[in-house]
Amino acid sequence: MVRFAIIGVVVAVALVLYALVDAAMSDPARARGVSKPVWVVMIVVLPVIGAVLWLAIGKARGPVPTPTSAPDDDPRFTATRLSASELDAHVEELEARLRELDDEVFPEVDLGGRGGAAEAGGASSRGKESGRETNGNAEPGSSTKPESDASGEQR
Repeated sequence: MVRFAIIGVVVAVALVLYALVDAAMSDPARARGVSKPVWVVMIVVLPVIGAVLWLAIGKARGPVPTPTSAPDDDPRFTATRLSASELDAHVEELEARLRELDDEVFPEVDLGGRGGAAEAGGASSRGKESGRETNGNAEPGSSTKPESDASGEQR
């Protein structure tokens, strides 16, 4: 009689340990009913009953369920289907637009004496771009015309 009691206790302890390790090491997405930490607590607080419930109800069978995403997050949903010729035309159009942007020249902006490219070569390059030489001491917002004296000659 004592032998059966000892065997029963050993089986119960083995079942509880197996269920506890299985619940602790399993993927949280596989826990059914309640969250994984709650299952671990149930197995510890209610040893045999918690272990049996975990094995019967809590542990999901089969492959791990894949997480679902909203349709606007799924690239297969938002992608448009283009034929090979349409895709080639679209790529050529994008490359032409990128070449235009690369060739685009922006006028230099005077940073008000804070340094940078505008101060390093700004005054002389601005004057050359507009077709006339400018005064290097021009104030921001002032005209870029060269100064002249009363006789009309440039200085």
